[in-house]
Amino acid sequence: MENIILIGMPASGKSTAGVLIAKKIGYGFIDTDLLIQKREGMLLCDILSLYGTEGFIKIEECVNAELVAERCVVATGGSVIYGDRAMQNLRSSGKIVYLQVGTQELERRLRGEDIFARGVVMRKNGETIAELMAERAPLYEKYADITINCDELSLDETVDAVVRAAGL
Repeated sequence: MENIILIGMPASGKSTAGVLIAKKIGYGFIDTDLLIQKREGMLLCDILSLYGTEGFIKIEECVNAELVAERCVVATGGSVIYGDRAMQNLRSSGKIVYLQVGTQELERRLRGEDIFARGVVMRKNGETIAELMAERAPLYEKYADITINCDELSLDETVDAVVRAAGL
């Protein structure tokens, strides 16, 4: 069976829903942000500070381009879509599911959070969530095999929607 690869904005639920999807269908679970941290021996925000945005994107692309998994749910970082090699590798290993969340909902979910400490890749200083969403949404749509709008869905409903849409 093939993998389920989750893409989407930070706070769209990739990691949280991913674990539950994996449990529900009996797959393994991989969080590529954790693979990046393990490889580099530091937190995402520290990698961003040390190597900058473009350096981080190169590391993220390399980790995702080299990922080999079978029967896994893979939660990717929100910026994975900047790496074409990574996306081609992920696409060849399974179905890419875009967990789509609107700007207002993302702002609600991220309210009060230090998004730099979270390791969110922003290409411009002072970039807003709306600007980041406008830049990334076309790339998520380009790579997605399946799109699930999660704005009105609970976590359990999101899990069920992904499982149903993936035909599992």
